[in-house]
Amino acid sequence: MADQIQLIPNNSLLTKTPEEGRQLAVKMARLIIKLTQPDAEMRDKLRPVYAEDAAMLIAIGQTVATEFATIAAANNYWK
Repeated sequence: MADQIQLIPNNSLLTKTPEEGRQLAVKMARLIIKLTQPDAEMRDKLRPVYAEDAAMLIAIGQTVATEFATIAAANNYWK
């Protein structure tokens, strides 16, 4: 792969707030999609397919939730 994708932005899961953690989770989920399908044209072509598929949208939500759980644990649940 010519362009290396940094899967953990700034190489840290630490965030100041849960909101920042959630935003990081979304970004990380998007990065894994980009890594899995590096062809931007193909991702654009597939977007309408999953946009109308409830199961695929739920799977995306689950991916973000998993990333967020990892980030929350790394941040000691912002205690």
